[in-house]
Amino acid sequence: MPIIIPNTLPAAAVLAEENIFTMTEFRAFHQDIRPLKIGILNLMPTRETTETQLLRVLGNTPLQTEIVLIRIDSHVPQNTSMEYLERFYKPFSEVKDQRFDGLVITGAPVENLAFEAVSYWQELEEILEWSRHHGFATFHICWGAQAALYKHYGIPKYPLEKKCFGVFEHVATSNHSKLLRGFDDTFYIPQSRHTEVRRADIAKVKTLEIIAYSEESGVGLVVSLDGREVYATGHSEYDALTLATEYFRDLNKGLPIEVPRHYFTDDHPERPVKVKWRSHANLLFSNWLNYYVYQETPYDLEEGRW
Repeated sequence: MPIIIPNTLPAAAVLAEENIFTMTEFRAFHQDIRPLKIGILNLMPTRETTETQLLRVLGNTPLQTEIVLIRIDSHVPQNTSMEYLERFYKPFSEVKDQRFDGLVITGAPVENLAFEAVSYWQELEEILEWSRHHGFATFHICWGAQAALYKHYGIPKYPLEKKCFGVFEHVATSNHSKLLRGFDDTFYIPQSRHTEVRRADIAKVKTLEIIAYSEESGVGLVVSLDGREVYATGHSEYDALTLATEYFRDLNKGLPIEVPRHYFTDDHPERPVKVKWRSHANLLFSNWLNYYVYQETPYDLEEGRW
């Protein structure tokens, strides 16, 4: 089954070119089936790029999925026009009375700020609390994961001496997690962050479980025991060239940046990128949609346990 997106969303053309199965809202409306309703709170400045990345992994599944793009009311992004936002995004105030099968909350380039210093933190706190009662399962990514762990459990983030930047080998630390069904013994996750959450802090919360860990980059994946919350410290959804774009952007700005580790062939930035995370990225999101959303969410979103 395809992923359902707005008829004229720019990502549609990119996904079609990549042979990713999508369906317009018009065609989906005429099918007698209830798709999964997935809300994406996109906090990234490069919204179109992030949309495409997430739609790519969410669309690689037999499940029909309707996407609702959500934006924060109190924040006007600098890199996306209001015309684009008004055309494709719904403000949180417009969807706050709705319920979703699943929610995805992205990262944001504000990790060096204290949470309370982020201009839209108060509204994001409201959204994070709302997500527990209006989204049956929520997938948090990078800073979005750090923010939710802080809001829900008081788990702090810590600054790193240098940026965690590259593609890092992870191992499963749980042999029963449905999220990792079909995974190899080792798998790779792209990371791009200046802060971290620590294993010892998470271990104090009895309702959370670390299911993926890297000796180099630390905690990779955390899930709540009821399966309704997933926290990913990295970016499995990243394209092949996302880290390269970040690296050369900062290099051209004269910012201190190291070559992303385990990414370019022989770690040389003039050589091709080694993509070794794509298959696990697709499996990660399809497992989430299947085992944590589709298999658990009620057919009638107004019913069931919230």
